[in-house]
Amino acid sequence: MTAPLTPPRVASPSVPASSDAAIHVDRLVKTYKTTRAVDDISFTIPRGSVTGLLGGNGAGKTTTISMIMGLVSPTSGHVSVLGYAMPERRSEVLGRMNFESPYVDMPGRLTVRQNLNVFGRLYGVPDLKERIASLAADLDLNEFLDRPSGKLSAGQKTRVALAKALINEPELLLLDEPTASLDPDTADWIRSHLENYRKARGATILLASHNMLEVERLCDRVIIMKRGRIEDDDSPAAILARYNRTTLEEVFLDVARGRVQQVAS
Repeated sequence: MTAPLTPPRVASPSVPASSDAAIHVDRLVKTYKTTRAVDDISFTIPRGSVTGLLGGNGAGKTTTISMIMGLVSPTSGHVSVLGYAMPERRSEVLGRMNFESPYVDMPGRLTVRQNLNVFGRLYGVPDLKERIASLAADLDLNEFLDRPSGKLSAGQKTRVALAKALINEPELLLLDEPTASLDPDTADWIRSHLENYRKARGATILLASHNMLEVERLCDRVIIMKRGRIEDDDSPAAILARYNRTTLEEVFLDVARGRVQQVAS
């Protein structure tokens, strides 16, 4: 048996901005009192890519996404999204991005159609009636389009949340555990729709997930965070080879428990 090694942390040097970048993060820090939730991280995500943001609870994923969205101001460092500094110029870019999480409920008394109307109007979606009809057909919402959102099943709520996230046909889609608590068939259906949307629109996806099979299927790059820092950043295949593992779940456990397997010679 190979003895555990101290895992090497990937350094976060200053990353130059690129005109092809959907997201550019440079030496980003967020401190809450004495706790560094995000500790000097840098990365650039090219347009049209799918990147997984992995890490255990408290790793800094949610705080990082919040700063990318312009909801939280960094303590230091810089974030730009689609070429615009966040949060300073977020009004110029928010209409081109969107967010989806099954943990964020829509107003339960409003029907699905009413909720989509509200969000569509907030995003200034043209031909909103036609857009809702198109999403309802694509995501199989017609059966419960006029049902109160609070009375939907978990799978139905996830499909509605995805419709809300796609209402403005975003160039950048931020996903937080998009298939949590779903049965395998519904989860696979959601992943297939995300893959088709990215290919059809050339969209960029940043995916935070604890479902390693989902990450292996969707992502062409994985950023692993721990205690606010980037532990590794590479393609899934390269990370598996570096850790001498066969699944990302094994790598996740290695990082979480502070161990690394030697690469096979």
